[in-house]
Amino acid sequence: MLRVVRANGPALLVPAAWAVAAAAVVGQVSERALFVAHVVMSVLLVAFLAASWTEMGSGVLRAWKAVILAGTPATVAGVAGFLALDGRLGLPADPLLTVALYAWILLPAAGLAYTGRHVGSYARAYDFGAVCCLVGAVGLTVAGTAVQSVAALAVVGVGQTAGILAATAAG
Repeated sequence: MLRVVRANGPALLVPAAWAVAAAAVVGQVSERALFVAHVVMSVLLVAFLAASWTEMGSGVLRAWKAVILAGTPATVAGVAGFLALDGRLGLPADPLLTVALYAWILLPAAGLAYTGRHVGSYARAYDFGAVCCLVGAVGLTVAGTAVQSVAALAVVGVGQTAGILAATAAG
């Protein structure tokens, strides 16, 4: 059962995470819910790494282990950013939240690009995912409205979902 969850869970969690992020931009998800999501994601990332450490020791999985290793502190930065919103930490919240957001756009872009160069099957899906991440990051950076931000996050979500579905299909 754990193997099935590890193999298929990300294919559900990746699009769900970007849908929640987009919903937050338009005020449909509270900061509190995002804080809880970041705490849960931090725990899940550590648990996933612990359960998959040996399997992720070589090939493209090693690259994804690096993505998750780098992304975990970025997610924890998001947790700190939400705690900083009310002044409890004495730190500015925006840089911490920005690090978390852009890390989870750009780190997977690197993983997708690497994977696309090192696999035969579904290489185009990985390349598509990497390009979507980059386009989404630029779009988010220049977005002037909530609708533009949501569109940029949707592009990221579509790209990362294409990559994770390719990985799931490839087994």
